[in-house]
Amino acid sequence: MLKKIAASLLVASGVLCAASAAHAQYVGPNQAASYRNVAEILKNPVDDVRVTLRGKITSRLSDDMYQFNDGTGTIQVEIDEEDFAGQRVDANTAVEIQGKVDKDLMRAPEIDVKRVIVIR
Repeated sequence: MLKKIAASLLVASGVLCAASAAHAQYVGPNQAASYRNVAEILKNPVDDVRVTLRGKITSRLSDDMYQFNDGTGTIQVEIDEEDFAGQRVDANTAVEIQGKVDKDLMRAPEIDVKRVIVIR
């Protein structure tokens, strides 16, 4: 009987340890790149780094390619129509863009935008 209880306790403690490990996450210092503005991205672009930038979409280059300027520099941004979420934006509209840096070897870095927020 004692062996069965001990075995049950051992199994239960193993399940609890596995469950707590599944919810664990690292919360210490982060060495990943982070950017505050376009100038920093252009100086040292790192692919797939998430960014949030504020500025203006100054011109449309093609179907889903635009120029974005935040006062520190200009960078191309790719914005799908649905990422505007029905908001009207022109060259004078202040926006916040959220997305990822897209850096390929043979071209200048750009931002793959996932969300556009008009700043009021």
